[in-house]
Amino acid sequence: MKFTRPSVDLAPLTPSSISSLKDDWSTVTVKGTVAEIYGNKFIVQDETGRALIETGPAGESGSIVAINEPVSVQGRFEHGFLHASYVVHQNGRTDALRPPPGPPPHGRPIGEALRELRR
Repeated sequence: MKFTRPSVDLAPLTPSSISSLKDDWSTVTVKGTVAEIYGNKFIVQDETGRALIETGPAGESGSIVAINEPVSVQGRFEHGFLHASYVVHQNGRTDALRPPPGPPPHGRPIGEALRELRR
Protein backbone atom coordinates (compact mmCIF):
# COMPACT_ATOMS: atom_id res chain seq x y z
CA MET A 1 0.00 0.00 0.00
CA LYS A 2 2.86 2.37 0.74
CA PHE A 3 4.00 2.27 -2.89
CA THR A 4 0.62 3.40 -4.23
CA ARG A 5 0.56 6.67 -2.31
CA PRO A 6 2.71 9.73 -3.05
CA SER A 7 5.36 10.52 -0.50
CA VAL A 8 5.11 13.71 1.51
CA ASP A 9 7.87 15.18 -0.64
CA LEU A 10 5.65 14.88 -3.72
CA ALA A 11 2.69 16.65 -2.14
CA PRO A 12 2.00 20.12 -3.53
CA LEU A 13 2.59 22.80 -0.93
CA THR A 14 1.47 26.40 -0.73
CA PRO A 15 4.52 28.54 -1.50
CA SER A 16 6.22 30.18 1.47
CA SER A 17 7.70 33.66 1.27
CA ILE A 18 11.46 33.52 1.14
CA SER A 19 11.82 35.81 4.14
CA SER A 20 9.86 33.29 6.28
CA LEU A 21 12.16 30.29 5.64
CA LYS A 22 13.61 28.68 8.77
CA ASP A 23 16.31 26.02 9.24
CA ASP A 24 13.90 23.35 10.46
CA TRP A 25 14.32 20.66 7.78
CA SER A 26 10.65 20.75 6.84
CA THR A 27 9.60 20.45 3.21
CA VAL A 28 8.87 23.89 1.75
CA THR A 29 7.98 25.39 -1.60
CA VAL A 30 9.15 28.81 -2.76
CA LYS A 31 7.97 30.61 -5.86
CA GLY A 32 9.88 33.36 -7.58
CA THR A 33 12.11 34.40 -10.45
CA VAL A 34 15.59 33.06 -11.17
CA ALA A 35 18.02 35.94 -10.58
CA GLU A 36 21.44 34.24 -10.92
CA ILE A 37 22.89 30.82 -11.79
CA TYR A 38 26.11 29.33 -10.36
CA GLY A 39 26.64 25.81 -11.74
CA ASN A 40 24.37 23.52 -9.70
CA LYS A 41 23.05 26.42 -7.59
CA PHE A 42 20.81 29.34 -8.43
CA ILE A 43 19.17 32.31 -6.73
CA VAL A 44 15.39 32.65 -6.66
CA GLN A 45 13.88 35.93 -5.58
CA ASP A 46 10.38 36.92 -4.60
CA GLU A 47 9.06 40.23 -3.27
CA THR A 48 10.37 39.38 0.25
CA GLY A 49 13.95 38.30 -0.48
CA ARG A 50 16.33 35.91 -2.19
CA ALA A 51 17.16 32.23 -1.59
CA LEU A 52 20.07 30.09 -2.72
CA ILE A 53 18.81 26.87 -4.30
CA GLU A 54 21.08 23.80 -4.43
CA THR A 55 20.20 21.24 -7.11
CA GLY A 56 22.82 18.56 -6.49
CA PRO A 57 24.54 16.60 -9.27
CA ALA A 58 21.49 16.84 -11.55
CA GLY A 59 22.00 20.58 -11.90
CA GLU A 60 25.74 20.68 -12.55
CA SER A 61 25.23 21.67 -16.18
CA GLY A 62 23.48 24.86 -15.08
CA SER A 63 20.71 24.22 -17.60
CA ILE A 64 17.78 23.37 -15.29
CA VAL A 65 16.63 27.00 -15.15
CA ALA A 66 17.21 30.23 -17.05
CA ILE A 67 17.77 33.79 -15.83
CA ASN A 68 14.43 35.64 -15.30
CA GLU A 69 12.47 32.37 -15.48
CA PRO A 70 9.53 32.09 -13.04
CA VAL A 71 9.80 28.81 -11.07
CA SER A 72 8.52 27.02 -7.99
CA VAL A 73 11.05 24.99 -6.03
CA GLN A 74 10.25 22.32 -3.46
CA GLY A 75 12.80 20.91 -1.05
CA ARG A 76 14.27 21.25 2.44
CA PHE A 77 15.68 24.53 3.78
CA GLU A 78 18.79 24.02 5.90
CA HIS A 79 21.98 25.97 6.66
CA GLY A 80 20.81 29.00 4.67
CA PHE A 81 19.87 27.35 1.40
CA LEU A 82 17.16 25.19 -0.11
CA HIS A 83 18.13 21.62 -1.08
CA ALA A 84 15.83 21.29 -4.11
CA SER A 85 13.94 18.08 -4.78
CA TYR A 86 11.70 19.46 -7.53
CA VAL A 87 11.77 22.48 -9.82
CA VAL A 88 8.43 23.32 -11.45
CA HIS A 89 8.58 25.58 -14.49
CA GLN A 90 5.88 28.02 -15.60
CA ASN A 91 4.89 25.71 -18.48
CA GLY A 92 4.18 22.88 -15.98
CA ARG A 93 7.33 20.86 -16.65
CA THR A 94 8.71 19.37 -13.44
CA ASP A 95 12.34 18.42 -12.93
CA ALA A 96 12.71 15.77 -10.21
CA LEU A 97 16.26 16.28 -8.98
CA ARG A 98 16.67 13.77 -6.15
CA PRO A 99 15.13 12.91 -2.85
CA PRO A 100 15.98 15.50 -0.21
CA PRO A 101 18.52 14.56 2.45
CA GLY A 102 17.11 13.16 5.65
CA PRO A 103 17.02 15.16 8.86
CA PRO A 104 20.14 15.42 10.99
CA PRO A 105 20.65 13.05 13.94
CA HIS A 106 17.88 13.18 16.53
CA GLY A 107 15.82 15.54 14.39
CA ARG A 108 17.97 18.58 15.28
CA PRO A 109 20.58 20.48 13.31
CA ILE A 110 24.04 19.09 13.99
CA GLY A 111 25.33 22.39 15.40
CA GLU A 112 22.46 22.50 17.89
CA ALA A 113 23.11 18.92 19.01
CA LEU A 114 26.84 19.69 19.48
CA ARG A 115 26.07 22.79 21.56
CA GLU A 116 23.88 20.69 23.86
CA LEU A 117 26.64 18.11 24.28
CA ARG A 118 29.11 20.83 25.30
CA ARG A 119 26.86 22.15 28.07
